[in-house]
Amino acid sequence: MAYLAVLVAAVAGFAIGAVWYIALSKQWIKAAGIAVGPDGRPQGGSPLIMVYGFLCVLVVAGMMRHAFAMSGIDTLGEGLVSGLGIGLFFITPWITLNVLFGMKPKELAMIDGGYATLACGVMGMVLTLF
Repeated sequence: MAYLAVLVAAVAGFAIGAVWYIALSKQWIKAAGIAVGPDGRPQGGSPLIMVYGFLCVLVVAGMMRHAFAMSGIDTLGEGLVSGLGIGLFFITPWITLNVLFGMKPKELAMIDGGYATLACGVMGMVLTLF
């Protein structure tokens, strides 16, 4: 059952990312400095980016499940708060560090960190449902 929980949590986290980045696509493209074509769409991307992105979210979901099991986090509220904490206090500072050293606009850290926080919160809730 744990594998299924991790998979469902990863799908939920990835889906949140799709909605988040569709809603903030123009701001994210600008902040990230992505080259766009005449149609306004990013240039040079590969479908493999989505595969690798999902695998990254899957790894995070797996580690969250392990941490939750070791910590006795098993209610919806605990999953939400713990997931939000992981996103806000573990992942977002690391993203911000990369943005700062990459000399990118602070908006990039806010967009990417916001996604990490929201997605981890949702994944935390999903993990406690199994």
